[in-house]
Amino acid sequence: MMVKSCCSMCLCLVLLHILLCFLPTQSAPESAIVTQVPGFSGSLPSKHYAGYVTVDESHGRNLYYYFVESESKPSEDPVVLWLNGGPGCSSFDGFVYEHGPFNFEAAKTKGDLPTLHVNPYSWSKVSSIIYLDSPAGVGFSYSENLTDYFTGDTKTATDSHTFLLKWFELYPEFRSNPFFIAGESYAGVYVPTLAYEVVKGIDAGVEPKLNFKGYMVGNGVTDDQFDGNALVPFVHGMGIISDDLFEEVNRECNGNFYNPTSDNCSSKLSKVDELVDELNIYNILEPCYHGTEAEKITESYIKMPSSFRKLGETERPFPVRKRMFGRAWPLRAPVRDGIVPTWPQLLKASPPCTDDVVATTWLNNEAVRTAIHAAQKSLVSSWELCTDRLSFDHDTGSMIKYHKNLTSKGYRALIFSGDHDMCVPFTGSQAWTRSMGYKIVDEWRPWSSNGQVAGYTQGYDKNFTFLTVKGSGHTVPEYKPREALDFYTRFLAGLPI
Repeated sequence: MMVKSCCSMCLCLVLLHILLCFLPTQSAPESAIVTQVPGFSGSLPSKHYAGYVTVDESHGRNLYYYFVESESKPSEDPVVLWLNGGPGCSSFDGFVYEHGPFNFEAAKTKGDLPTLHVNPYSWSKVSSIIYLDSPAGVGFSYSENLTDYFTGDTKTATDSHTFLLKWFELYPEFRSNPFFIAGESYAGVYVPTLAYEVVKGIDAGVEPKLNFKGYMVGNGVTDDQFDGNALVPFVHGMGIISDDLFEEVNRECNGNFYNPTSDNCSSKLSKVDELVDELNIYNILEPCYHGTEAEKITESYIKMPSSFRKLGETERPFPVRKRMFGRAWPLRAPVRDGIVPTWPQLLKASPPCTDDVVATTWLNNEAVRTAIHAAQKSLVSSWELCTDRLSFDHDTGSMIKYHKNLTSKGYRALIFSGDHDMCVPFTGSQAWTRSMGYKIVDEWRPWSSNGQVAGYTQGYDKNFTFLTVKGSGHTVPEYKPREALDFYTRFLAGLPI
């Protein structure tokens, strides 16, 4: 009798398994599918989805995302959330100009759409990527309650965490994939603060449980002291200022370059500013295509109260790129507590060099907006690379405590830095990563890409790695796409770089 009962139970289990195999499983929302992308001919290299996640029903606060499935094995490959900086800049910056699935060729006739080609170095070759416009008010993200545009680091992190929880509910097939968070510039704040919220949720048993593995930060602002003191040793090492001036600045400022406390120190720092004033602060190897105002911007910023700061800007040399807006602070003006003011507040003028033709033309085209499920113009009138709509409060202080918290719990971290960026110089990132006090397990050495030395790296215990990219400026995947894809691939796979 017992044998007969067991056999019946086994038969039921087998039938149940067969039935479940034929039942449809929940997957990505069909309404989010992007079926075609204006400007691109042919089949998309992988599945694309786009749309909104409401993070606050009562306020109507909605965050926009564009999701690119991996071109390799989307069911297994990591899912990566990408965040551009600002604060106030759209992550379409990364999509259009850095590591998205397409390279954008500017239209020959004004007003026409750019032509899109497959990007051989897209990060979607090895991972699925969520490009998120955050916080509300940035890019295509919006709120029906305008008070939400008074925001800051803490609120942005909690909203982004809410977004992720709801996103993985919409796309449950990706819950088991390894999950990483990545970003650059002011995302040096976004990434660790969001990662902290994610880990806090995991520890508290919040569902769905995210399979979070680690994070990456490129040329990211981190700490006012380390970032603010980075410029002088950087320009000296690059041969931009003389030994004599370097020694004088050190003597008068006692190594404190970001917050001068004497007239003599300020005078010597002004000499440094004069010498670098004609350079492209985002890549000292590249030309400037306008009369730079770096010194004027820096002086204006540093003289402001610490609660009233703003990011910097200059042009880019690429045919499709003519501005850098809101990506990093002016010289010697690192992230500090308080409200981040707009360019008109800083210079009493509109931002210089504000002509991002390719991205602005493409993303404000009606056919494109319809294809990628962007909001109607009554809700988001026009897309801007970086907005001045926000009043943004940097309210989380130094990021070093966040990095220590995350890495001490075993999450992997890669801090990478284009070594010719003068805005967030590698000297600051190298110094603060060393200050963590972790044991060196992989001593300073070159790393290679395509058979050539691509930069240098130093590995610490607790899966914490610092890496430079040789000859790159502030936005590494834009300047060095092959090298960026190489270290990105190795990091995600847990391989040595």
